[in-house]
Amino acid sequence: MKILVVGGGGREHSLSWAIAKSPKCEKLFCAPGNAGIAEVAECVAISGEDVAGLVAFAKDKAIDLVIVGPEAPLVLGLVDALETEGIKAFGPSAAAAELEGSKAFMKDLFAKYNIPTAAYGRFTDYEEAVAYVRDQGAPIVVKASGLAAGKGVILAQTEDEAINALDQMMNNKSFGDAGDEVVVEKFLEGEEVSFFALVDGETALPLISAQDHKAAYDGDKGPNTGGMGAYSPAPVVTPELAQEIMDTIIQPTIDGMVAEGCPYKGVLFAGLMIKDGKPKTLEFNVRFGDPECQVLMARLQSDLVEALEAAATGTLSEIELTWREEAALVVVMAAKGYPGAYEKGSEIKNLDHANALEGVTVFHAGTKDEDGKILAVGGRVLGVTALGSDVEQAQSRAYKAVDAIDWDEGFCRRDIGWRAITRNE
Repeated sequence: MKILVVGGGGREHSLSWAIAKSPKCEKLFCAPGNAGIAEVAECVAISGEDVAGLVAFAKDKAIDLVIVGPEAPLVLGLVDALETEGIKAFGPSAAAAELEGSKAFMKDLFAKYNIPTAAYGRFTDYEEAVAYVRDQGAPIVVKASGLAAGKGVILAQTEDEAINALDQMMNNKSFGDAGDEVVVEKFLEGEEVSFFALVDGETALPLISAQDHKAAYDGDKGPNTGGMGAYSPAPVVTPELAQEIMDTIIQPTIDGMVAEGCPYKGVLFAGLMIKDGKPKTLEFNVRFGDPECQVLMARLQSDLVEALEAAATGTLSEIELTWREEAALVVVMAAKGYPGAYEKGSEIKNLDHANALEGVTVFHAGTKDEDGKILAVGGRVLGVTALGSDVEQAQSRAYKAVDAIDWDEGFCRRDIGWRAITRNE
């Protein structure tokens, strides 16, 4: 098969890395890709949001399957445009992608189909949103309804913080159009986990559990980011809890989307809060998590192409997935200043040495190759990933690789995996 992966981050590098190993993959392209992806795929200079350009390329190269990594092309209708031209695509339609494209749509779906979640209000009027915050009190969560690259969620400890967040989102447009509508919801306590399932419209196939670290700094301090690291498995997700998540959250969502006239295909990523052994849904994403995807791909033994094609063609019931027993952990190396302003163009050295360490694979996110030099061109730049007999060994190997990389302009958290490790002590 000729396969096109859309995107250029760490998620897409790990997907491309897994796809390239499949006997079904005859030729692999990635648009736009990055310096690491270029080692396993032919990168083409087409933006992930250039729907017309991607469709034209897929037609020209007779692509058999397109795998869409990021959320923005899905919300823009890339899958719809490809399928109109008879090209198989992995990912939801634009209508189904509203699960992530509109948090207001998502929360209303939860309410309609009794999917456990936090109490909420949705607002397009600033004064009404402020009144709701005053009525509910703090702590409280303020979310931009639209796409905000994983950063449009403010956990406000006081009413004033929440009102300031509303002002920034709704009046100052800190997240652009994404903040035209906001969702304000009750603060949920507990342990946050990421749960993934492949979906073909009706059938859902659960993947293994993972847990990420959203905050920028050690001890879960600092601003929220797109993710500073992750590990798998997440010990909090027992087999019994995984089944409850499927029965009370994933399957009712899939059935609800069918009832709404927009069946869901692709990967469904549920961000969940677990308290006293019970799951509640924080949010849905319509794509693999980044950096969770890196640890999932590191542990996957099955043929990824076979599974993604089955999701795209409605034959998931025929697929069984097998996983490595080992744990996996990824540490994100980001440019200093991230998630705020950061400089681009610094050189990263010694990647070959890090990649050669036992159990280690370095996935690229914000990189480019310029005359043989690997330069940092994004906020999150590398996903240093390692396998180990348990989370502790995977953590040790990942940080050994981090320390082998020569990049003074970068930083990372030094405590990725702490929840799993302290649980075992």
